[in-house]
Amino acid sequence: MSNTDNATTVPYVVEDCRGRLQLYSDGSIVRSSQPVADIPLHDDASVLWKDVLFDPVHNLHLRLYKPSSSSTNSKLPIYYFIHGGGFCLGSRTWPNFHNYCLRLSSELQALIISPDYWLAPENRLPAAIEDGFSTVKWLQTQAVSDNPDSWLTAQGVDFRRVFISGDSAGGDIVHHLAVRLGAGSLAMEPVQIRGYILTNPFFGGTVRTRSEAEGPAESFLNLEHIDMYWSLSLPVGETADHPLVNPFGPASPSLESVALEPILVVVGDKDLLRDRIEDYVRSLKEWGKDIQFVEFEGEQHSFITLNQQPAVANKSMQIIKDFIAKYNSV
Repeated sequence: MSNTDNATTVPYVVEDCRGRLQLYSDGSIVRSSQPVADIPLHDDASVLWKDVLFDPVHNLHLRLYKPSSSSTNSKLPIYYFIHGGGFCLGSRTWPNFHNYCLRLSSELQALIISPDYWLAPENRLPAAIEDGFSTVKWLQTQAVSDNPDSWLTAQGVDFRRVFISGDSAGGDIVHHLAVRLGAGSLAMEPVQIRGYILTNPFFGGTVRTRSEAEGPAESFLNLEHIDMYWSLSLPVGETADHPLVNPFGPASPSLESVALEPILVVVGDKDLLRDRIEDYVRSLKEWGKDIQFVEFEGEQHSFITLNQQPAVANKSMQIIKDFIAKYNSV
């Protein structure tokens, strides 16, 4: 027998996720902490921020943001932002998400909560969705605590004016939170959720939509990326019609009788998921849900945090501000 026959096979890369996550043939995983987008930080100190451990068991952190000086004497509303990344990538620390949360806090005059969650493939779905739920339970714990975080005292924030948003995979998490908590979010008392904002939500399905099938391969989120994210994040053996992925798939429970808080959905018309997201909005609207749909011309997936053009950023922020203003005092 030759030495070559005795040699141990060197592990090789079987899946490469945007150069930030490599899955090897021996099952090992190598991650990079580098963000996908090379975006500089824009922190002018007008907003304060800090990191908080919200889940000691899983060592999960969230980042809190608040204006350094409030333009109003009222208590600050609370606004969640759950980042995207196909359930496989992303962090609250990435510059594109951090910059966005800084602006949210300043423009909305709100306390922003930006949580991390377990990522796949080390932790496949429903881990990320359960972590999303845990962050809301953490807020409830703070609301009833005799010794809450100093940024979350009842004198400083209004636990009855909470909005939950998420981009891409974060939007999928937000959808499941909306369904799980239902209208009135009674299980979260004294926390009251007024509405949900889904930007470019990362939904899927085994049957291709037209925008998926005809979308260009050079898109920021193309079919190769979509299929790879689902293969890495879904429970082993499941398809993209899994209820956690496809809200209207063959195995998904009907949402017709589920009472939901108001929902705002924002999408770019060049997003490969555009048709799937529009179908989501149309179906809920036909069932009488309070849901709004806003489409941005010429924009791709995750433009909400990646597009640096002032006109686009200003318009998207105004749409969110209008939505919050509409339901802030209902």
